[in-house]
Amino acid sequence: MKLTIDRADLMRALSHVQSVVERRNTIPILANVRMDAENGMLTLTATDMDLEMKESVAADVQTEGAITAPAHTFHDIVRKLPDDSKVDLTLEPGGSMMTVTAGRSQFKLSCLPVSDFPELGSTDMEITLAIPANDLRELIDRTRFAMSNDETRYYLNGIYFHAADANGVAVLRAVATDGHRLAQFEMPLPEGGVDMPGVIIPRKAVAEIRKLVEEAADTISIQLSENKIRFEFDHIVMTSKLIDGTFPDYQKVIPQGNDKIVEIDPKIFTSAIDRVSTISNEKTRAVKLAINGGTMTLSAQSPDAGSATEDIEISNDNTDLEIGFNSRYLLDITAQIESDGCRLTLADAGGPTIIQDTSDSSSLYVLMPLRV
Repeated sequence: MKLTIDRADLMRALSHVQSVVERRNTIPILANVRMDAENGMLTLTATDMDLEMKESVAADVQTEGAITAPAHTFHDIVRKLPDDSKVDLTLEPGGSMMTVTAGRSQFKLSCLPVSDFPELGSTDMEITLAIPANDLRELIDRTRFAMSNDETRYYLNGIYFHAADANGVAVLRAVATDGHRLAQFEMPLPEGGVDMPGVIIPRKAVAEIRKLVEEAADTISIQLSENKIRFEFDHIVMTSKLIDGTFPDYQKVIPQGNDKIVEIDPKIFTSAIDRVSTISNEKTRAVKLAINGGTMTLSAQSPDAGSATEDIEISNDNTDLEIGFNSRYLLDITAQIESDGCRLTLADAGGPTIIQDTSDSSSLYVLMPLRV
C-alpha cells in the first residue's frame, strides 16, 4: 500500500473514526484503525465490536492495499502535522510497519494484519428511511439528556426510536427516561418507516451520530435490522448494535389526570431556578415551588449554605400547591423550551408533572417530584 493524501482530509476522517476506539483495550486489534486504499479512495474503519465507523476520503493511491495501525497514535501524529501538508503513507515490505511521511517528519507505526480486524457492518438491513439532518439532530437533542446511566437498567441506557400514532397521525417518536424524568419528541413518520420495529439506540451511538450530523448533508439514510442500526451520509457509514432489551411501557408514566395548569415564561423560570439552586443541597439539588395565585415562590435551603427565595409571576388557574423538584432535572427540561411559554400540568405534591412548550406539541416532558 502506498498513497498520498491531504493532511486536512485525513485529519477530518481520522477524527471521526478514532473516537469510536476505546482508550483501554484488552484486544489489540480493537485499538487499531483499518485502512483500505483502492480506486482513488482511502477508507478508514474503527470498531469497538458494538459500534463501527467507516469514512472514505479521496487520495492519490499509487499502490492499493490494506492494513491496520494504532488509531490514537496515528491521529495524534496527523493532528500535529502542518495544516497544509501532504501525507505519504507507505506499507513496508512484510506488512508489519507503516511509514508516515510529511515534509521532513517521518514516523514508523507497528501494524496488525487486516485479517484480524472484525466486521460489524456487513449485515443486510430490512428497513430504510431518510431523515433530514436537522430533524435527526432535534430528535436527539430533545431527549438524550433523560437517558439513564444505571448499567443495571441497561434497557434505559439509550433512546427508544419507534413508529407511533399521535391522534391519528403516524409519527416517528423518540423517548428517553431514567426513572426520574421522561423526554418524548416526535416528528411525522418518514417514508419507509411504517414497518420499523421499536429499537433502543445505545448511548455511545447516540453521542457519535450527534457529533457527525453537525457536519452532515441535508439527509441521513437510516437502515434497521432486528439488532443493528446504520446511519449513512456523505462518505460516512456508522453501524451500531442495538440494546437487546425491552423498553418499558412509557405511556403508563405519562399522567392523564393532572388538572392544575400553570404557565410561565421559560427564560424567567430557568434563571430563577438557576439562582435559587445555588443554595440547594448538593445531594438532592432540591428546589421547592410554592404556587399561590399569580405568584410562584422558588426556594432552596441547605444546612451548610443557608437559604434562598425568589418570586416570579405566573399565569394560574387558581392553583395553590407546593411541590419540590431536582433543580438540575428541571433545568434540563426548561432548556428545551424555545418559545415564550412553558406549561406545567400538575396533580399534587406527590404526583408526576407534565412540562411542555405552549407553542410546540411535538415534545413532552414528565418529571417526578421530590419531598422537600
